[in-house]
Amino acid sequence: MAILIDQDTRLVVQGITGREASMVVSHTLAYGTKIYAGVTPGKGGQFVQGIPVYDTVAEAVQKHQINASLIIVPPGFALDAVLESIQQGIKLIVVTTENIPQHDAIKLLHVARKEGVTIIGPNTVGMINPKDRIKMGSIGGDRPDRCFVPGNVGVISRSGGMTAETSWMIKRAGFGVTTSIGIGGDSLIGTTIKDLLALFEKDEETEAVVTFSEPGTTFEEEAAEFMKDGGFSKPLISFVSGKFTEILPEGTVFGHAGAMISGDVGRPSLKMKALSHAGAIVVEQYDDIIDVFKTVVGKKVGEVK
Repeated sequence: MAILIDQDTRLVVQGITGREASMVVSHTLAYGTKIYAGVTPGKGGQFVQGIPVYDTVAEAVQKHQINASLIIVPPGFALDAVLESIQQGIKLIVVTTENIPQHDAIKLLHVARKEGVTIIGPNTVGMINPKDRIKMGSIGGDRPDRCFVPGNVGVISRSGGMTAETSWMIKRAGFGVTTSIGIGGDSLIGTTIKDLLALFEKDEETEAVVTFSEPGTTFEEEAAEFMKDGGFSKPLISFVSGKFTEILPEGTVFGHAGAMISGDVGRPSLKMKALSHAGAIVVEQYDDIIDVFKTVVGKKVGEVK
């Protein structure tokens, strides 16, 4: 098993005729993931790499029983694209678009929560399930197998690039992943670490989870409270990047909006402390993830055959 995506995922790509979408589609098809339809208003009737294009999501859903949408559109069109999918009953939406106006992000996330829709992102590389060879987004690029191999470990990462890097660390340790997810680097996202830990807890094949965190937000503190309340009982290995930011002069600008520190909110040291007190294995150095798997977690998690 895995979480969120599997062999029953019937995918539509909104914005499929765009340049970036064309590249993502090419890599996705090469990986073995089936894309059932694409949507670009005004481009209905065309084909993109053999995939039929429709003017509306309604047409795609009617003809292909779509249940998941990958959105690759410019920032100004993201809100309408998400709302269109929600209106058609799609319950899983991956939003790769970055720089969405904050007001639009607030609205789309509010509507999604109200309708019980899972949003991954915005500003995400997406997610991948290597056992079923299903991926949504640019995750893994044109060679996903370099980093993502089937196994029993879940990966949650704030950083898009570090989603692959962390999965590669797990591979180097002799293990593989069930699902790897880049949750998005924005401060406003649809699915947090806590939300995904709840899903991984219920997944029988996921025996441990690794998280890669960054400064900013209270996502890690919320996850720690969730663990302390008994919401997640499996081994959790966590790395929090950006400890150097706490010694920078006041007012220093770095990174992105999602990495903003305000007072004690968003400080890596406090995230590490909260996770550690909740029972997570918090590593000081990123490379320590390999040693933790070999010496501690490996006794509980199945190695890659």
